[in-house]
Amino acid sequence: MRVGASIAVATGLYGVSFGALAVASGLTTAQTCVLSLLLFSGGSQFAFVGVVAGGGAGSAAASAAALLGIRNAVYGMQLNALLHPRGWRRLVAAHVTIDESLATSTGQTDPVEQRRGFWVAGVGVFVLWNLFTLVGALAGDAMGDPRDWGLDGAAVAAFLALLWPRLRSRDAAAVAVACAVVTVVAVPFVPPGGPILVAAVVAAALGWRGARERPGAAPAAAPGADPTSRGGAA
Repeated sequence: MRVGASIAVATGLYGVSFGALAVASGLTTAQTCVLSLLLFSGGSQFAFVGVVAGGGAGSAAASAAALLGIRNAVYGMQLNALLHPRGWRRLVAAHVTIDESLATSTGQTDPVEQRRGFWVAGVGVFVLWNLFTLVGALAGDAMGDPRDWGLDGAAVAAFLALLWPRLRSRDAAAVAVACAVVTVVAVPFVPPGGPILVAAVVAAALGWRGARERPGAAPAAAPGADPTSRGGAA
């Protein structure tokens, strides 16, 4: 719970930056808040207002936001298998499935803590992000460049704090380094947000290959199945 709350505060504060940037891009305060409430994905939101600020059409802004939102669909599949939300919780869980809630949940080993981390981080970020989006939209130009306040650094620091404990093994560290290199190389050649998707594909490919090569990685037999029959007829 403490990890989720820390992530929620660090990420939520950065909502000020989005609120100020959205208003500077031509959106009204109401439009900014509604966009933040409904889209609720920092990368997609910044991509949307970035296209609008550059004079792009609404369809182009929506396409850029959707491109970055693809990763949340992948997150959703993983979290659905991990947390098994039911009823109305499925809808709420889908809306608060973001980088922070995924990282907090999967960073835990106990199933109870995984669920608790997901909800604390997801709902916490949602509340604080939207609250500080409103603050940023109201403050507008009066607060200057939000980066001067160091809020962009807070979000990055939060992600690094989540990532660091998961780099204990040599394989995990190697995958992280490979994805970092791929991201840096891809930046000049793909649209904003694209490097993250490229790195995600590389990470998935490396993880899949590692699972195949790891001894004992064969799929588990179905409950009640005869373990001697695994692998087919000899």
